[in-house]
Amino acid sequence: MALFGQTFITGVLMGGIYAIIAIGMTLVMGVMKIINLAHGALMMVGMYICLVLFEHAGLHPYVALIPTMIALFIIGYLLQKYSIGRVSGVETIIPESQVLLTLALGLAITEVIRVIFTSNYQIIHPALTGEYWHLAGMTIEIPYLIGFVIATIFVALLHFFLARTDLGQSVIATSQDKDAAVYMGINAERITNFTFGLGTALAAAGGVILMPLFYLYPHVWHPYLMKAFVITILGGMGSTVGALSGGLILGLAESFGSTYWGPQWGEVIGFIIFLLILLFLPGGLKRIIGR
Repeated sequence: MALFGQTFITGVLMGGIYAIIAIGMTLVMGVMKIINLAHGALMMVGMYICLVLFEHAGLHPYVALIPTMIALFIIGYLLQKYSIGRVSGVETIIPESQVLLTLALGLAITEVIRVIFTSNYQIIHPALTGEYWHLAGMTIEIPYLIGFVIATIFVALLHFFLARTDLGQSVIATSQDKDAAVYMGINAERITNFTFGLGTALAAAGGVILMPLFYLYPHVWHPYLMKAFVITILGGMGSTVGALSGGLILGLAESFGSTYWGPQWGEVIGFIIFLLILLFLPGGLKRIIGR
């Protein structure tokens, strides 16, 4: 029973962290209707900014979270306004030129980071790293628990922002029908820039939460980009509750698969669920739980 409880708790905690990484992608896909392949690389940039703040300013990652998110919001806003937005609506040989541009940005960002920080693995040991909480025969790693709490708070705040504020309603309107939003007086271009910046900031938050838990290197973002994409499809584009639900499902699937069938089955189980959702629930969990 303790093994089952340990596996369940680990899956829930990791799933919450997955959710905050994915929620930025689901926002961007919901508004822009494109797959942002630079999402993971921008998360990685946030992790390196956090590393610099920790090593040179002595800021704990949880303290460096806010300045890192602000920096990545600005970077994302400018990238959307002056690069990705420039090819929006432009006729090209390949229709999805925006997607290819995000891929190019992701690769370019990775190489720039490699030049600045090298390919060496980096790890930090802030306070609370390696601390555990023992409960009924189960062991809960404190950084996982804190990361889950932070992620849940951000998801709740984002849901409130989208549901209760005028700016949030403008984001939702733009995601539902961009042309109609423009006719209603909404500056769709500005909303798109803002959404991309917000999505980038949330990805950075997820990266910072991972800092006390994993190594950092220029290609650390690859598996998390795929996880974010899977969660976005599971939850449904533009759905905050769906992103949280999708993150929890993926986290639990990986945790139970790894525990009961072996580590190699962790991600396999998650992708099987992803395939089943595509086949039998194409709209994702959003069709069942709403936004």
